[in-house]
Order: sequence, then structure tokens, then C-alpha cells
Amino acid sequence: MENNPDTTLVTQTAPIANETHGGRAKCLQRLVRLDLPVPRTVALSFKAVHKIGAGHLPDVQAVVAQFPKGALMCVRPSSEDPDWGGPGAVLNIGINDARFAELCETMGEGPAASLYTRFVQSYAVNVARLDPDMFDEIEGEGREALAESLRAYEAETEEAFPQDTATQLTAVLRSMARAWEGTSARLLRQAKGAPADAGLGLVVQEMVFGIGSGQCGSGVLQLVDSDTGLPQITGRYMCQSQGRDALHGDAGAMYLTRDPRGASLEEAVPEAFETLKTHAALMRARLRAEMQVEFVIDEGKVHILDGMRVPRSSRAAVRIAVALADEGIISREEALMRVQPRTLTELLHRQVDPSAKRDVIGHGIAASPGAATGKIVFSATEAQAAASRSEPCILVRRETSPEDIRGMHAAHAVLTERGGITSHAAVIGRGIGLPCVVGASNMTFNLVKKTITAPDGRVFAAGDEITVDGSAGEILAGAAKMQEAALDETFQRLMDWAEEAADIGIRANADTPADAQTARNFDAHGIGLCRTEHMFFEPGRLTVMREMIFAESGEDRRAVLERLLPMQRDDFTQLFRIMQGQPVCIRLFDPPLHEFLPADKAGQRELAEALDLPLSDVTRRIDALTEYNPMLGLRGVRLGVTVPEIYEMQARAIFEATIDASRDGDPVVPEIMIPLVSARREVELVKTAVDAIAAAVRNEGEADFTYRLGVMVETPRAALRAGEIAPHCSFLSFGTNDLTQMTYGLSRDDAGRFMSDYVQQGVFPEDPFHVLDVDGVGELLQLGAERGRAAQPGITLSICGEHGGNPESIAFCRAAGFDYVSCSPFRVPVARLAAAQLAILHKIG
Repeated sequence: MENNPDTTLVTQTAPIANETHGGRAKCLQRLVRLDLPVPRTVALSFKAVHKIGAGHLPDVQAVVAQFPKGALMCVRPSSEDPDWGGPGAVLNIGINDARFAELCETMGEGPAASLYTRFVQSYAVNVARLDPDMFDEIEGEGREALAESLRAYEAETEEAFPQDTATQLTAVLRSMARAWEGTSARLLRQAKGAPADAGLGLVVQEMVFGIGSGQCGSGVLQLVDSDTGLPQITGRYMCQSQGRDALHGDAGAMYLTRDPRGASLEEAVPEAFETLKTHAALMRARLRAEMQVEFVIDEGKVHILDGMRVPRSSRAAVRIAVALADEGIISREEALMRVQPRTLTELLHRQVDPSAKRDVIGHGIAASPGAATGKIVFSATEAQAAASRSEPCILVRRETSPEDIRGMHAAHAVLTERGGITSHAAVIGRGIGLPCVVGASNMTFNLVKKTITAPDGRVFAAGDEITVDGSAGEILAGAAKMQEAALDETFQRLMDWAEEAADIGIRANADTPADAQTARNFDAHGIGLCRTEHMFFEPGRLTVMREMIFAESGEDRRAVLERLLPMQRDDFTQLFRIMQGQPVCIRLFDPPLHEFLPADKAGQRELAEALDLPLSDVTRRIDALTEYNPMLGLRGVRLGVTVPEIYEMQARAIFEATIDASRDGDPVVPEIMIPLVSARREVELVKTAVDAIAAAVRNEGEADFTYRLGVMVETPRAALRAGEIAPHCSFLSFGTNDLTQMTYGLSRDDAGRFMSDYVQQGVFPEDPFHVLDVDGVGELLQLGAERGRAAQPGITLSICGEHGGNPESIAFCRAAGFDYVSCSPFRVPVARLAAAQLAILHKIG
């Protein structure tokens, strides 16, 4: 049986692999190779277990024959990934009336009866599929409890409890195989990332009782704390127990090390404790991982039943990987590969404590990670007022607009009824590190009465306290217990290693000095997208902006924009100084002008008073600017061509800021990006105007500077005609938010309402606003990149949509030869780690 590929005796040389027999079987073989005291074990392959589920059994009698005569056995699952789960272990297989009598002689009637009773009840529930409640009435212990359990089994099944070892083992194997193949089990593991056809192996192991005379018991031990990753012997041990009984909170469980709170293994059996520590240290060094050791002590002797990867929090995962690399157990590159990029998100933001009780009152799309508690407010003004009182608040809106920017900055989290993963609230939330849940359509929002109603009927009004969990997409009642962010030296060292390994640039999307500082703190390679329109929503600027909109001629507009010029120049000067020596890509004005005008009557009256105009003039102008589909209307470069004064003012502000910031630091090379281009002539017109402004500023300031001008490719036509556009540009930056929107004909703000249905029914494999559609949108990117590079070989290529922080999208961009990706500042560490892992995978083939 040692060389049988399907029912394999676990020896040092047996043909066992993780891909054929599962992680538990392979780990047990590694422990055998370390000469650790592992009980005799037989591993059943994925293929064998699949056949068992279909009714084709292996030679079970031959499996039993591998163990000493009279030995009891246990069966445990062995899946390829322990996170995929599997059926529960069944212990003490092989015990029967005759073996019970023998055990009574060797270990005493009480322990023997305990073993037999445990197996009868486990067999009844897990194999015969009987209701576990049938044993609730059984009282007492020993022979009496055993007899009652056997009577209950026989009464329910109308047959005697099986006495043959092979019969028992056959039934257990068949039950576990079929449990794995069941629909609910398959769906559950697929939700954890397992493929639909994931296999299950089983290991049949000789029982070491942990029950009997002398010092007997079982427990688990690990050398690090699962929450912090710091060195600390943790675990539990319980006398007269089996399996993982010690972890079930039993009052009889003991600590491992000396502890003032109670008895410990170190004091009770010091020799066994030292042996365990030695074995655990050997496993750590030779298996190159922090391991949790499952052990049994039988009459003072230690036996190792299993070893598994220590369960760990995100912060522990980082610390463990770095510690193993520091000690030379693994390389730095392997340390980088052992940390999932998405787990870094939990380190960057406060999170709801995993142990906290959750009173969930609503669900939505997890749009921006992190969690926060605060009182409900329903307007940006109320959020700002709460912030002035140092009172945490949650901004609740039907959906947010650029006018809500200041309120979002003041709030601790945002909750919206509508929207998707790239809606306004989601994009801004990720950019400023603000927890955000959008598309909470299962809740009822009443903005007139200022209430939100949960599906269960509970009503929450303005001033009530709720918690928004942007990582899970949940809204909780009250204040949940929180876990703070953990950006320590260990995190920074991992990021330094990622920087050394990565071969694609990572920039940040940053609109404010605060965003830029966050990007700088996370060592972004510059700013890949600065959206200038957000700078115009400051109260002092919004009125001036509205004046410009109401100006009758180009000269009048220029006169008004003269007042905005120093404000814009100051914004850019701050950005340049923070990012000194790094590129800053500034997108010229993009949104339609109507977004800057009030939609409600009260706001329109205030605007009429501020501008000293009749209300009718204001409403007429607003009506004139209203568009049926503003996303496809007069915005982006179309405004730059038809209302050129805005771009002229912005270009002047950029160039004057360039001169200011370069006086006392490294020369700044700004990048100016034209949005929403679809034709070469648009680029030519804007480029001519920008070049003229640059020449004028050089002459006026008597200073020289250089700049780069490029295009934001976010229309399908721009991607297809990139060969015509590229010769007039230094760079092409693909805006995948709008490009996805236009390619699919989907509104990124409204698609969230039905996207989950589409994904569940297989229309789309993933939300294309969340994970880049490499087939459709990706083909446009590839065409644009190929045609752009063919026309201008040295052109810089990048993406600056929200996909830039997604590991799968980074893989696509890297393979397509892009120079960098740009993402929200708080996604920069995730993107840097993903980029490093891609480079490492490429290097090792």
C-alpha cells in the first residue's frame, strides 16, 4: 500500500502531493520526514474519494490491515486548501463491544465507555444522519450512558450498531465523500474561492487516545499570536480529551505556559511541554511557516496528530511573513508572495472587530473599505456642522454629487441608496479613505422625514447612531467595537521589498493636498490623475464659478476667471511641492457646467441674490444648460473647445505654479491631460492654446520649464483612433471608468441596481466596474496601446480609472506593456504589492 497512488500509507517516500491528496496528507508526510512522532496514517486520494462518493469502494479491509490489530482509527478531511473546509473528523472508528471490554481492562471502564459513547453518537449523527437531539435526554456517564446511546441508535435505525471495523470505516468514508459532493457544501466552498470540481482527500489515522491512566490529554500549540503575529506560545490543553476538545471552551482546559489564571501544561508535564516546543520550532524552520500543532499526550508521551498553518489576522500575516524572511527561513520574495494584496486593505483602515457582535440593518455595495460609527445626517451642511462640534457623523444621501464633497470630508462615512462601485460616492470615498456603502436599496430612504428604514421595519432618524462597514457592505445598528489601522514598521518594510521587486509604476489619483500627502506617504510614484473640478466646489470658489457660467461673453468669462486663477495656482503649487521630484498629471476641467448650479428652488433664489439677477434669469440659464444625457454632453474637451477660457486659466495656473514650486526644490514637470477626447482635431486645438499660454508665462516670468501634454482615452473612438492622436501627445492615459461605461452602454451610477443579478446568472463573470473586462474593454486598451505605440514608439501608456488598484487589472496592464497604473491613494499599497507579486511570478516562470 506504500506505493498505491489512491490508498497510500504515509511514509517518507510515498507518492503524496497537495494536488492529489490534499494539504493535510502532504503535511503529515512532511512531519514523518522530520521523524516526528506521527501515528500511522493512510491517505486516500481525491480520485479515490470521488469514487467512494459514486459507490465504488477501495479495498477497505486492506486499509484496516495497515494498522495494528485492535487499533482504533480516526478519519479527517484533506482538501487542497484548508480554507475550503470539509466534513468534520470522526474519531474512535473500530471500537465495538469486544474492544470495549478489552479497553475496560487496560484503561478502566469510565474512559473506555467515554470512547465508545463518543463514537456511537458521532456515527449516528454524521454517518446515519440521525437527529443529534435524540441524545439530549441521555444523562450520567460511563456504561449507563453508553447503553442508552446504543439503545437510542438501535431504536431509531431498527438495526444493531455495527460491530465490524471495516463496515464502520466503509460507512464513515462513504458519508464524508458524499457530504463533500453535496450541493450546499459545493456552494459553500466555491464562495471561499474553491473551483467547482475541487477534490477532497481523506486521511485514516491510528488513534492515540488521550484518555486513560497516567497523564493523558490533547490540545493545540502555536508559537505566535494569531491576532498580532508576535512571538507567543498560545493554545490550550485538556486532560482526558480527544481531538480539539481543548478549544471548545471547556472549563477543564489548561493553559500551555505558566499562567496566574489557572493550571498549565508547563507545570503539569514539563518534559512533554519542552518536547512540544522543540517539535513546533522544528516544524516552523523546516516547513518554513508558522504552524499550529495538534497533539496528544498519552501516559506522558507526546504524539503529533497534525500540523496546519496558523490562522492569522491581516496584521499577523504581514508580521509573520516579514519575521520568517528576517530569520532567513524564507526569502523576501517569498514573504511578498505570502501576503494577499487585499489583506493590506484591513491594515490601512479601521475595521469592525472580527469578534464584535453585528446587528445588521442593511446591505449594499462595499464601495470604500474601512468602518466608522457616527450619528446620521442627511446633508453636507449638517455634516460640516457636526464636524465643527467634533461629533462623528454618517452622511446619508440618495446619491452624492460634487456639491457634497465638503460634507464627505467632514463625515466619518457615507451611505447612499443608489450607485455602484464607480459612482461618485465610491470614487471619492476610496480617494480620501472614507468608508462608504452605496446602493443600499434594501433600505428605505426618506429624505423629507430624514429617516432610513431597515428591511425588518426598524426606523433610524437623523441623530441616531449607526456603523457603516465599507469593507463588508453592511450597515449596523449602534456603535460596533472597532479594530484600529496598523501601519507599523513591519508594514513599511514589506512595502520597501515590494518596491524593489515591482517592474510597473504605481501612481495615485489625488485631487487635494491631503490626497497628495497620503500618496506621498505610501510612496506612490507620482500623481496619475488630479481631477481639477473638485477644487471649484469650495464655497468661496463656487460663487465665482457660477458667475463665470452666467457671463455673457468670452471677455466677461476671462474677467471672472481671473479671480479663480490665484486659487488654482495655489492648489497646484501645494501639489507640486508635496510631490517634489515626482510627476503630477492634471486633468483639465471635465464635468458639465450644470453640476455647479443649484437644482432646488431655495438654492436658485440664493444664487439670484448672490449674482444680483432676477430669479427668472437664473432659472432660464439653468434650463438652457440642462441636458438629456449630460454624461455624453457638453463636458471635457468639448467645453475646452467651445468655452476655451476655462482651459486657458487652468493652463496658466499650472505653469505659474510650476515656476513657483521649482524655485525652492527639484524642477517640476507637470503633465496636462485633456479629458474625453474622441478626435485628433480636439487635441490640436487645445494643444495650440496651451502652448500659447506656456510661451506667455515663460516670457512674463522670465523662467523656463517643460511640460508634457497627453490625452485621457475614455471613449471607444479615442482608443480606436489612437494612431492619429498619439503623434500630438506625450502620453495616453486610459480612463477605464468612462471607457467601461461607454463600451457597455451602462451607467456606472445605476448599474449597481442589477449587477449582482447579472453576475449570479453568469451574464458577466464580474462587475466590469470593479474588475477590468479584459475581453471587451481590454481589447480596446490593447488596440489603443498598439496603435499609439506604432505611431509614436516612446509614448507613455497608463490607466487611471478605479481599475488601477485591482490586482487582476494590474496583471493585464503589465502584460500589455503599460508604464504605470494609477489608483486611489489608499489603494496604492495594495497595487504595489500586487505589482511586486506579478514581477516575482514572471521571474520564476
